[in-house]
Amino acid sequence: MSFVKKLVPWCAAALAWALGLVMSAAQALAPSGSDGAPAGDAMLAERVQQLAHEAVRRSAADMRVQIEVGHLDPRLKLAPCARITPFVPTGARLWGATRVGLRCDDGARWSVYLPIRVKVFAPALVLAQALPAGTVIAAAHLTRAEIDLAAAPDTALQRESLALGRILSRPLPAGATLRQGDLRARQWFAAGDTVRIVARGPGYQAVSEGQALGPGLDGQNARVRTETGRIVTGRASGPRQMDLTL
Repeated sequence: MSFVKKLVPWCAAALAWALGLVMSAAQALAPSGSDGAPAGDAMLAERVQQLAHEAVRRSAADMRVQIEVGHLDPRLKLAPCARITPFVPTGARLWGATRVGLRCDDGARWSVYLPIRVKVFAPALVLAQALPAGTVIAAAHLTRAEIDLAAAPDTALQRESLALGRILSRPLPAGATLRQGDLRARQWFAAGDTVRIVARGPGYQAVSEGQALGPGLDGQNARVRTETGRIVTGRASGPRQMDLTL
C-alpha cells in the first residue's frame, strides 16, 4: 500500500480520535440534565464511536495517532446549548496543527473552533549521522525510527528506494527525519538527450521519441521536440522518459 493510500484512512482515524477528545470540551459547554449529565452527550458519544469503528476498520496497522487538544478562547461567552455537534471546518486538514469545530444545533446558534495537533507515528527514514549538503545518500547513511509524519508539511520518506543515490539539498543533523524537500529532484535526462515519449489516453498508449530541449527533473514538466518537429510538454517520469496524458 502506498504512503498516499495509507494517509487517507488515517485522516479519518484522526477525525475519530479528535472528536473523541473534543467530546470533553463539548460536554463542558452543554447544559446539564436532571441527572447532572450533559444534554445530548449520548448522541455525540454514539457518533464518535461509529466514526472510530470505521476508521479502525480501514486503518493501517503500522501507524498510530495521537491528538493534543488545545483550549477555547477564555474570552468566549457562549449561550447554553442542548446539542453540540463536532465538525471539520471547510478547508481544514486533520494533520499537524489544525482545528475542529463545535457547533450548537439546538438552542443558540453559534460555532467555535478548538485548536488541536494531530500526530501520526510510523516508521520512516532518519539519518544515522550528520551529513553536509551535497552528500549522495547511501544505505550506510540511513536507519529507521518511529517518527511523527505530521510534524512538518513535507512528506517523510519511508522507503530506501526513494532516497538512495539522491543528493542532500541542505545539511542535516544525526537523527533528522529525511523528507522529500531535503533531497534534490532526480534528473532523468539532460538537454539534447533522446527521450522516449509515452502518450496515454482512454484505452490506448502510444510511444515515440524526441530530443529534450532542457533537463528533465523527476515529476516536473519538460519540453521535447518530436521527430516531426513538434514541441510537446510532459512530465519527466523515468530514465530518458517523459509521459504525456491526452
